[in-house]
Amino acid sequence: MEQPTAEAVLQGVFTLYNDPNNVEKEKASKWLEEFQKSIHSWKIADELLRQKHDLNSCTFAAQTMRNKIQNSFHELPETAHESLRQSLLEHLSHITIETQSVIVTQLSLALADLALLMSSWQKPVATLLQRFSSNANMMYALIELLTLIPEEVNSRHLRLGANRRKEILLDLEADSTLVAEYLTVCLVNGNENELLRSKILKCFTSWVQINAFKLPEISDNMIIVYSFQLLSSGTTSPDLHEAATDCLCSLLHCMELNNSRGGLDDKLFGSIMCLEEAYNMSVAQEDLDKSMNLCRLFTVLVESNLTRMVALSDGETPHYSVKSLDLVLNCVGHYDYEVAEITFNMWYRLSEELYQGNNYQLTSHFKPYVERLIAALYKHSQLDPDLDGLASGSFNDFRFKVSEIVKDVIFIVSSISCFKQMFIILQSPNVSWESSEAALFIMQNVARNILPEESEVVPKVVEAILNLPENCHIAIRYTSISILGELCDWIDSNPETLQPVLNFLLFALQQKNGLATAAANSLQSICSTCKKHMLGHISGLMEIARCLDGFDIQTESAIGLLKGISIIIGRLPAAQLTPAMQELCSFQVEALSRLTNGDDDGLDGKKGRSDPAFWLDRLASIYRHVSPTVRNNEVNPCAFVIVNNWNVLSRALERYKNDSKIMERIVRCIRYAIRCIGKQAMPILEPLVKQIITIYSGHNHSCLLYLGSILVDEFAYEEGCTQGLLNMLQAFIEPTFGVLQMENGLKNHPDMVDDFFRLATRFIQRAPLQFLQSPLVTPIIQCGLLACTLDHREANISVMRFFCSLLRHDRANDLEPMVQSILASHGEALIMNLLYASVFCLHSNMLSDVAEVFVEIKQHSPLQLEEYVKKAVDSLPKKNSGGSVTVTHEQMVQFVSNVVNSQTPRATTQALQDFARLYR
Repeated sequence: MEQPTAEAVLQGVFTLYNDPNNVEKEKASKWLEEFQKSIHSWKIADELLRQKHDLNSCTFAAQTMRNKIQNSFHELPETAHESLRQSLLEHLSHITIETQSVIVTQLSLALADLALLMSSWQKPVATLLQRFSSNANMMYALIELLTLIPEEVNSRHLRLGANRRKEILLDLEADSTLVAEYLTVCLVNGNENELLRSKILKCFTSWVQINAFKLPEISDNMIIVYSFQLLSSGTTSPDLHEAATDCLCSLLHCMELNNSRGGLDDKLFGSIMCLEEAYNMSVAQEDLDKSMNLCRLFTVLVESNLTRMVALSDGETPHYSVKSLDLVLNCVGHYDYEVAEITFNMWYRLSEELYQGNNYQLTSHFKPYVERLIAALYKHSQLDPDLDGLASGSFNDFRFKVSEIVKDVIFIVSSISCFKQMFIILQSPNVSWESSEAALFIMQNVARNILPEESEVVPKVVEAILNLPENCHIAIRYTSISILGELCDWIDSNPETLQPVLNFLLFALQQKNGLATAAANSLQSICSTCKKHMLGHISGLMEIARCLDGFDIQTESAIGLLKGISIIIGRLPAAQLTPAMQELCSFQVEALSRLTNGDDDGLDGKKGRSDPAFWLDRLASIYRHVSPTVRNNEVNPCAFVIVNNWNVLSRALERYKNDSKIMERIVRCIRYAIRCIGKQAMPILEPLVKQIITIYSGHNHSCLLYLGSILVDEFAYEEGCTQGLLNMLQAFIEPTFGVLQMENGLKNHPDMVDDFFRLATRFIQRAPLQFLQSPLVTPIIQCGLLACTLDHREANISVMRFFCSLLRHDRANDLEPMVQSILASHGEALIMNLLYASVFCLHSNMLSDVAEVFVEIKQHSPLQLEEYVKKAVDSLPKKNSGGSVTVTHEQMVQFVSNVVNSQTPRATTQALQDFARLYR
């Protein structure tokens, strides 16, 4: 972009905000976006801030300045840093009470980021306090600045690096006393201004969150005392109440992090326990926001004490902090389920701690609390008495979370105990339908854990379900049907109940309004678990399959039901299996055949029937789950059916080659077909390979690459197949590289990268010699070197596994020289790219896969690895854009030593993560 004038930028801003013509607005927006990226925007943004032309131009200029410092600070030479600082300080000094908050925030962000980036600016907080603390007009702006500086310390955009961040945190810790004193003065002189007091609390909180305060020194701090006053009062405004809650929650997190126990800890615990009355007042006043704030505080109090609460409760008397669970349970009993939901993660953490402890006496201390929790969740789970149908919307989501939390904590009270407790509710005289349904709902979530030999309660429950009156509420029937599915293990051990249960579910399959779907899900569970007993019911299951489209079942549940039927078919003798599978497939194949021939008349009676994906997903489920036991050299009874159905799938590939979504479904179906019969799919191998090569050359569906990897996995060992599969790989390379070499090709096509390198890895694993001898290896390695930096989890894993597999194949003598040759040619570039990717491109949780490649190279030659890593480290910048040292010589030497001497992939991963933090 050529250097524009300030007038041109002003005109662009005016057009963006005021022109009624949307086309002109769009043009102005794109032009201003390009302007912000250009080097010229530094100077012109500064000029516009001086001009103060209007609100929009000042806001745009402030945003531009913040954006440039955050994302393009490297554009400025170090000699320009001081003038930028002076300019921003000058702009801030002109702020008045009337200045729009958006401008104050953007300017403050710009200066805060500059303070963190600019290593030559010593003691920025002290400088700002010295310059602005005596100016009453600057109070808001200064507090905003003091809030943002600690908040921005961990900003991913700034990439400060661990060394600079440590330096800043030490500075902020040293200045924390000054900040606390200034905030206290502001609080005393604030004249009851709520906005100011809220900002003071938020500022204090931001300093707590970075652990800048020494906790013993702030135990009597006025801001903490004030926070408790706000929470105790029934007249506190919503904003102040939330800010006070955030402040105290941050203090609790900070103490947990530092394992700090002492004066402040005891004071906070005692003071928070005294807020129970304030919570009860918020409930009485129906002030939901305050109830939620206090619930959050009580929950964080428990979480901050959780480790020691459990560790110190293993004697006869539990730790005193257990009392805080009473506060949380009081909140769980709130009339609004959203309050209870705040506590769920805490209960999950408690269950994890107790499960790891595996101590009966310890667990028994918490049993009464969990019993109260389940009782409260039972009440919250009750449906509206006026409801005619099933739970829906946000309440259905809440019930799902209740299911998860009940399953997490149930071991503490035992499933059968809970089951019995809920059964007592069911037997209560005059119990309402919604109470019965909620009890059944809780029972449903523990039913799978009931021991198969239980004979006291479960038979009564099953009998009651099977004899439900016809006029019972639909929700009771729905939940009862679901319980039968969850009791599948018990039914398997009590086969005399199977026939009446199946009759009940078959009747439910013919109902509407969700009951058929619930019955299908339960049938799937019973088929999957009671395989031995279900063989005798195969004719009934086949009848269900014939009538499947007549039932009111959701698509996923219908596929699940086919899965259950397929599992049973897979256990039939071969003579029965083939015709049963053929019939089961025929319902889907006939519909697909009509669709691929362009004849979909009569398929559109119900929604989605003319969509091939509907039938492909069903067929894939059958192929996937009919899994017969076949001995070596025996004919797989599924082979005849799958080979016979091939023509329909082949026609589908041709007909839908322009539709990537349907192609993925077809490929998935073929994948399961080939996995089902393995090498007995040989009759379709050659036509399939030819077809996918042809389609891929014109339509780059990455799923075809994935299918290629399945073919390599199954057939590369077979004599006469390897060369044909290598030819397939060669045919795939040109169109693949054509896409990936386009601008942002790797970034825009991560699925293609994932599937291509999965295919290459399969070749190394299945036909290493033929692959390493082929001329395809070098271009694939070069593509892999470029793909190292791709920040996409699955794609990057596939690239790393490719390199690991390539380097791992040196065990046989005839392969070792080839691998050594590859390492000599590409090892240095590989380590260079991997280290660059680790530092600048990849998320920290992706580095374990990178570490595996380092470990493989070390297996070949630690000396080579050391040489490569030294060169790679030396190529990285030693200073960041702010002029501070990113990595010292000692840190570089230490990193090389850690990588070369690490004994495990985990240690290498840790070394990479620690080194990457120096640049982030």
